[in-house]
Amino acid sequence: MKYQDIIQQIDNKVFSPVYFLMGEETFYIDKISEHISENILSKEEKEFNQTTLYGKDIDVSTIISEAKQFPFGSEYRVVIVKEAQDIRTIEKLESYLDLPSPSTILVICYKYKKIDKRKSFGKNLSKKSVLFVSKKLYDNQVPSWIKVHIKDLGFSIDDKSCRILTEYLGADLSKINNELSKLILNLEKGESITPKIIEENIGISKDFNIFELQNALGTKDILKANRIIKHFTENPKNHPFVLTISSLFSYFQKIMIYQNLKDKSNKNAASQLGVNPFFISQYQTASKNYSMGKLFKIFTYLKENDLKSKGIGNPSTPEGELLKELTFKILH
Repeated sequence: MKYQDIIQQIDNKVFSPVYFLMGEETFYIDKISEHISENILSKEEKEFNQTTLYGKDIDVSTIISEAKQFPFGSEYRVVIVKEAQDIRTIEKLESYLDLPSPSTILVICYKYKKIDKRKSFGKNLSKKSVLFVSKKLYDNQVPSWIKVHIKDLGFSIDDKSCRILTEYLGADLSKINNELSKLILNLEKGESITPKIIEENIGISKDFNIFELQNALGTKDILKANRIIKHFTENPKNHPFVLTISSLFSYFQKIMIYQNLKDKSNKNAASQLGVNPFFISQYQTASKNYSMGKLFKIFTYLKENDLKSKGIGNPSTPEGELLKELTFKILH
């Protein structure tokens, strides 16, 4: 089932005896389990009828024992199992799926991986529980997710700010949500989130970030690129070398993809590159400044520096110096 469908059913008081929440993206697993925890039992009922177990401390027999207990002074009993991926023999829960207690709502939070749905236990989960698979978003899906999430919170955000947040925070939705939650504490409902607001509240510089570095390299603005690199080398904790290399690889890969497109219309290019159409003009400019031969050389430079950052062929050169040398090679 989809996240919104599960939430809507819970809000409509339509409950399943078993919810099995699994997958690499933990954000929605936490959101569903929290929603169940907060919205099924009253505060008074929770004291005797809601329990939370942790996978590393229990086995399946403990779960089944808790699930088979009858509620006290309540219609339902809620049992939430967190970190269920730590239970080695989770498939033994299959016996409970055949005859679950109708008065218990059992929630299994199985994070970072998935049960094989081709095997017996996985097939039974699909048939006899509400099975939710939380997939990790691709990097190019994160800006759109941020925009929708911000809208749900009652605010708006521009495309550039979405990109800045994505480049800085990555694809970890829980991390992004935490930062946004702190950011909106200082805003009025309906206010628009801008790069300036991000800089003031999260500390991501609107002028010195990977997004601006990509623009500077794409336009071959040597002065701006070197100013940003200087800032990066002076603030390595905020701009890890390995993330910078990864982001630059992705950026120049998109330039190469754009150059090879037969249909370079904004709509098709945006679809093929996995970016907002707003940013296509930047790739158009960059593709004029970098030949295919130069792009292949840049990929070689990036690979060399990635290895050097791991100590391969580089006994002592600091990462800051590596980044300066890399930038020079890219621009010249």
